[in-house]
Amino acid sequence: MMFLILRSCLPAVVAFGLAFCSVAVSEDSSSKKDASPNFIVIFCDDMGYADIGPFGAEGYQTPHLDQMAAEGMKFTDFYVGRSFCSPSRAALMTGCIPTRVGVGGNFGPHSKNGLNPEEETIADILKTKGYATACFGKWHLGHQPAFLPPNQGFDEYFGLPYSNDMWPFHPGVRHLPLEERLKKWPNLPLYNGLEVVNEAVQPEDQVQLTTQLTERAVDFIQRNHANPFFLYLPNPQPHVPLFVSDKYEGKTPRGLYGDVISEIDWQVGRIIETLQELNIDENTLIVFTSDNGPWLSYGDHAGSAKPLREGKGSNFEGGFRVSCLMRWPGVIPAGVVCKEVAGTIDLLPTIANFAEATLPERKIDGHDISKLIRGSENAQSPHEVFYHYDGKNRLVALRKGKWKLMFPQKYGTPIPGKGGLPGGGSKPHQLELSLFDLESDIGETTNLAEQHPDVVEELQMHAEEMRKDLGDGEESGPGRRPLGQL
Repeated sequence: MMFLILRSCLPAVVAFGLAFCSVAVSEDSSSKKDASPNFIVIFCDDMGYADIGPFGAEGYQTPHLDQMAAEGMKFTDFYVGRSFCSPSRAALMTGCIPTRVGVGGNFGPHSKNGLNPEEETIADILKTKGYATACFGKWHLGHQPAFLPPNQGFDEYFGLPYSNDMWPFHPGVRHLPLEERLKKWPNLPLYNGLEVVNEAVQPEDQVQLTTQLTERAVDFIQRNHANPFFLYLPNPQPHVPLFVSDKYEGKTPRGLYGDVISEIDWQVGRIIETLQELNIDENTLIVFTSDNGPWLSYGDHAGSAKPLREGKGSNFEGGFRVSCLMRWPGVIPAGVVCKEVAGTIDLLPTIANFAEATLPERKIDGHDISKLIRGSENAQSPHEVFYHYDGKNRLVALRKGKWKLMFPQKYGTPIPGKGGLPGGGSKPHQLELSLFDLESDIGETTNLAEQHPDVVEELQMHAEEMRKDLGDGEESGPGRRPLGQL
């Protein structure tokens, strides 16, 4: 497949080597449409950077995603809010660094809190403009009724309240009697709205889930095609345990993981086909991405972050940087690669701009990237600096242009498992203050801190400014807001 890679027209010293240039697409191309645009966000779970064709997938084909990239834009430097499920979803929904909205780690079946309903989600913003809104898939921002999608701006919800491995079949408790397993991991429920329609999801139920979510998505589009809509499709797959329907089981040389991605690719194709059948394809922005990098502990049941370092849970690029495709015929130029820094926190302000909706009153961290999406002349990332906080609310890394500074921290390299079971822990390491040139060293192999003390000093000054807002670790800053509490 061929892509047009856009090179910056500015000197490298100004653009820090992050390139983007002009294409022959009018900035007001979408204004020719009378209707408000539709938005679809497909958010996979634990899908690695290299797990789809446009990013180098091996052992299986993704023809619909390949076509989506050929007809749209591939973002190579696209970041999530954190390399874990719940914080990453909080960032997407609110346009905020997860620490700002109080989401440190993952919510589970025993959690009593969730994303604060006082925060404005993408769905909340679009409801003010008359949009129909739906969430089909894994929510994972609190399973108590006050925190579920119907109370966070969504008209419709069907799916799981948290990860699909948070159930009595979890590898960590499989050896125990069922009574003991249920104390740690209660039965996994399936919701329709605020009603539990299956109190104990079984393996045979998960086999059909991707198909069910796709059917729900298609039905929602068909019912709402005459009016603007927002469809959020957070796939529970390819998070372990892996499940795939009969139509894709055993179809790829890569094994079960390849089968699962192939079914997700089918889902994308089915959605685009529906948009085309309803003649709303040219009025719909589709975003396809993942919540974090691959869960490398699961070996052959995990994806790949190549050529990035590490994966899920890590503060290296393999944890935070994800593959991303965007498609909007007539608005997004076809077959283009964007190397500018952007992320899920930018979706809320960008969607708000396209929908002519008002931004939240509370401070957000995302920026409008509509110029990047349109391929506007000399468009550059609106982020001077992109910040990464970890699950303990510590500022662990920041990126400016091609430079990434990582503060001293402990980390572990997972020992991969096999056959759906995790490996035996991880190899511990200690990282010193490190500066990486991501333009020439995407794998973060060479620490250049000693060679560029001026860059280190500049980035540390940016870090201090952010700490004045959000704090660092247990030291909270004035910009942090509370979780939702029962």
